[in-house]
Amino acid sequence: MSKTLSIVSYNLNGIRAAIRKGWIDWIRENDFDVIGIQESKAQEEQVDETELQEMGYHCYWHSAVKKGYSGVNIYSKIKPDLVEVGMGKEEFDKEGRVIRADFGDITLLNCYFPSGTSGEIRQGVKYKFLDAMYDWVMDLKKERPKLIIQGDYNIAHTENDIHNPKSNKKTSGFLPEERAWMTKWFDEGGFVDSFRATHPDKEKYSWWTMRSKTARANNKGWRIDYQAISKNLENQILEADLLNDAVHSDHCPCYLKLSL
Repeated sequence: MSKTLSIVSYNLNGIRAAIRKGWIDWIRENDFDVIGIQESKAQEEQVDETELQEMGYHCYWHSAVKKGYSGVNIYSKIKPDLVEVGMGKEEFDKEGRVIRADFGDITLLNCYFPSGTSGEIRQGVKYKFLDAMYDWVMDLKKERPKLIIQGDYNIAHTENDIHNPKSNKKTSGFLPEERAWMTKWFDEGGFVDSFRATHPDKEKYSWWTMRSKTARANNKGWRIDYQAISKNLENQILEADLLNDAVHSDHCPCYLKLSL
């Protein structure tokens, strides 16, 4: 293992569409150690991963039972010691939301948190997932204290993380209960928002609505994608950023580089 570890988290909003937009060429140019993607919206047999394998990536999938929906993948040049899918809760695991990979004493969870934007029923599922995720991770942390929990959390934490906080106070993704969960995650849960640790006041976003053709161009976005790390890894952060120039999706990638 090298002395640094570069990790990307990227909601692709469909891996097949992203590949058509040059995503694999982008991976080749950047040579990341580990890539976690969310919303693959595919089954493993539907995607030709030959080029990724030729670049040295080991490929791991956790697809949703429902085709064309959700799904999380890990691509890693370092062969993990362990890969596990799911969090042991069937109602979430069938939606393909969590994949785990262990690298030495570091555990990476690549996650796609539910969205509540379609209405009250899914908002209820989201709250249930948040509670289950918190409890599961607190248990896991006792056994694996060095954790990286990355992905699309579908929550903008603070007013600094959304371009129009006042008009979105009653919008899923910026509700008081969701934001309170994020505060608990970072404060009581013992996690560090790697982007905020590096850029305390920067207003930079990771997702832009496709309902407006100008949202991304005008940087009217939300920061809902995170690479949270356990506090014991904080002093190992070399770089953390949002790669706004990558345009394969309505999200952009999060990037984290750690010293080992």
